[in-house]
Amino acid sequence: MSPTSAAAAPIREGAAAAPRAPATLDITAIVAVLTGDAELDQLVPALAAEFEYLGKSWEFVLVFDGVRGAAWDKAQALAARYGARIKTVAFEKAFGESVCLSAASEIALGRVLLTSPQYVQIDPVEIASMLKQLDQGADMAVPWRTRRVDPWLNRLQSTTFNWLMRKINGGQFHDLNCYFRLFKREVLGDITVYGDMYRFLPLIAQRQGFRVVEVQVRHLKEWGKSGFFGVGVYIRRFLDVVGVVFLTRFTLKPLRFFGSIGLALTLVGGVMLTYMIIERLVFETGLNERPAFLLALMLFSLGVQVIGFGLVGEIIIYTQARNLREYRIERRWDDDGGDELDRKS
Repeated sequence: MSPTSAAAAPIREGAAAAPRAPATLDITAIVAVLTGDAELDQLVPALAAEFEYLGKSWEFVLVFDGVRGAAWDKAQALAARYGARIKTVAFEKAFGESVCLSAASEIALGRVLLTSPQYVQIDPVEIASMLKQLDQGADMAVPWRTRRVDPWLNRLQSTTFNWLMRKINGGQFHDLNCYFRLFKREVLGDITVYGDMYRFLPLIAQRQGFRVVEVQVRHLKEWGKSGFFGVGVYIRRFLDVVGVVFLTRFTLKPLRFFGSIGLALTLVGGVMLTYMIIERLVFETGLNERPAFLLALMLFSLGVQVIGFGLVGEIIIYTQARNLREYRIERRWDDDGGDELDRKS
């Protein structure tokens, strides 16, 4: 099947989305191809065989994020083998996995979406247990890799990161770093994925009111760097954590976020100023040569400004409150005794 090319219609982050294709298949597997050595020739047949075994109609959407190489040739061979069940989307340059997911979801025909790395990371037989969770009422099934095969230092960093996320957000997820996820297409209808937020999709979906279930899966293989990453990676991850905390806990209550920070700064600066002013009045200690006095003034002023940011955010939320919808209706009972599921798309 010929690829859908981003050269003809560039897909840019933040651009208006096209109308989503109607669901006519059981499963759409979405694979973001990030490097030219992606093992598509192993991944696609392995997942396709499991779909066939489960009796599910299926398709693949392979999104090439600014790469070609051998992976492109493999995709063309797979298209020749499987026909229209293999779709390809090619970007001229890299936009990131969030944009890959958004672009693929617009043309996906599956009622259920499966996101997978570009290699066989999880045993395909685990798809059955994840689908079972969706059949039992879950909206999203996320993996928890057990008996991990990656190096111990990587496991330590991953465990620490997920522990921190559970403590901060109160979630139950143990493996947010694994992107082999199965979810109903309605999930992306209510959630805007951008930047690196695809990492935290289970957290954001849970906050939005979707049922997210964690499933223990068998870990087969792991790509990526072993050991410690660069300083910039850890800084970006820290900023990602701050961003997801704000999105999941303070989106409609910005004053609580900015107010807490601003109040802390104001109190520290105020205590320092009070102490030095008392010293000046009682002990006649000069203030003109004390850098701490300038620091205290700066902290106090900064705290007031941060609180002001929160107040401005509250004003914006208040004026737009009628257009905001934080909740998601799962079931609605009508007067005639019937019920209707709310399906947003």
